[in-house]
Amino acid sequence: MLLALIQNRCELDRSNNLTRALEGMERAKSAGAQMVVFPELAVDRFFPQHPSSNDAATVAEPIPGPTANAVSAKAKELSLVTVFNMYEEADGKFFDSSPVFDADGKLLGVTRMVHITDYACFHEQAYYHPGDRGAPVYDTAVGRIGVAICYDGLFEAEVRTAAFQNGYFAALCNRVGKEERLTFAGESFVVDPSGRVVARAKPGEDDLLLADINLADCPTSHAHVLFWRDRRPDLYGDWLA
Repeated sequence: MLLALIQNRCELDRSNNLTRALEGMERAKSAGAQMVVFPELAVDRFFPQHPSSNDAATVAEPIPGPTANAVSAKAKELSLVTVFNMYEEADGKFFDSSPVFDADGKLLGVTRMVHITDYACFHEQAYYHPGDRGAPVYDTAVGRIGVAICYDGLFEAEVRTAAFQNGYFAALCNRVGKEERLTFAGESFVVDPSGRVVARAKPGEDDLLLADINLADCPTSHAHVLFWRDRRPDLYGDWLA
């Protein structure tokens, strides 16, 4: 499967950001991609860099909604499994959310960020309610995928270790560019089931990262062949209690 990570900057013009996101999907399809992944807040500035903002709520949308529908339509047009991310409003609450669309444009579900942090330039508790959808796994046209958003699993060392311990491919799509208080580095990457980085995007600029991955490598990974067989799930309930 050819996977594409669309590493984009976000300008002040939100409609232009969406246009560039959809164009990124077209470029990915032209390159042969079967699945695309977007960064957090794919068409908005990263408003949690500010302790508070009166403007953030004005860009929150339901899913389905205008932005999600535009992405869904493009996914259907291009036959692209698509993992997006946006600021979602639902029943008066606000979430950092990733709608997942299958290759036919169908909305398979919405993953909402579970862990909400607060520290300098990441004042997320001022904007997000904790996710209430758990950690769903989606059956897509290209295989089964799960989504972790930002604080649910962000740093490279964590991603590489998780891929190695669990025997799956992992892709981290980062935003890029200078905003008011933060400069996002880009350098999106893809990790194989051995924890090895197999593709990395450019630092500091927009990029379309392509990675050819073989999901058949997952069942033969160290995690599946060795680690999983020795787990003690009978103990997990007591630990959680």
